[in-house]
Amino acid sequence: MDGIARAMMIKSAVRIVRPSLEIFMSTQYSLIFRSQNSMWHALILLIATGATNLVNAADIRELIPGKILEVHYEGFTVWLDCMKRGAFRFEYTATKDTGTLPRVAKFLLDSDVPGECQQESAATYRAPGVSYDRGHLVPANHLDGSAIGIRQSNFMTNILPQAASMNRGAWLHTEEIIECYRDIKDLHVVGGVIWGFNPHDDYFLESHGVVTADYFWKVVIASDDAIAWIVPNSDLAKANMLDAYLVDVATIERLLGEEFDLPTELSTKHPEQSWPIPDGCNKG
Repeated sequence: MDGIARAMMIKSAVRIVRPSLEIFMSTQYSLIFRSQNSMWHALILLIATGATNLVNAADIRELIPGKILEVHYEGFTVWLDCMKRGAFRFEYTATKDTGTLPRVAKFLLDSDVPGECQQESAATYRAPGVSYDRGHLVPANHLDGSAIGIRQSNFMTNILPQAASMNRGAWLHTEEIIECYRDIKDLHVVGGVIWGFNPHDDYFLESHGVVTADYFWKVVIASDDAIAWIVPNSDLAKANMLDAYLVDVATIERLLGEEFDLPTELSTKHPEQSWPIPDGCNKG
């Protein structure tokens, strides 16, 4: 099977190498997936039914009761760590941009998600002398063909504290790269957080109940290429620093304990530069 055919068959970028799944904490306190037959019976999939909210209800699956939720929204999926009250992973496919819907201004809690598994507030991240952006994991602009999806992207289940220069700098630059290249070829995007061990930046535990991630990672997979970054959640992470955060996909695989469905030459490829923004790209 050639690379294009393989990519067309991808429904999830992650290939589980054995038939069952274990979910556990890494030493970084990130939740990762790994095969383990003995844990198969520990996984319980409960699909929430009958829920309604201001938009269409999400498909919520409880992977470990009271601990891990998989939430399928319109056009993207997030995985929630109830103990952290935040998403540790997200995934979506970016296809040709045919939408022009505006971004929704208001941020909301998701009334279908149990309160103990999401943040306590949708307010701005502010503490004495400190302000962080409400940073999107999946950007609204990549969902601008769906009125439901673009509104759901502003649920706090898709939001985490991000340093302003990082959110509007290096992280935004990754989103602009995806926005441009999705008009050229379909892109599968997987990303998440590294919570880390730094308690000194957990400014919003009292106001929102959520810790501040130390790093954000992202993998972008095309039919014939792949690129990955690990971006520090710091005001030093400006747009012109993005290339410094490039890693090969294999680094992310080792971090997560997973294998992405990629040939070795793509997973071990370490580009010196991020994909350039094509001339004439409309990043809106």
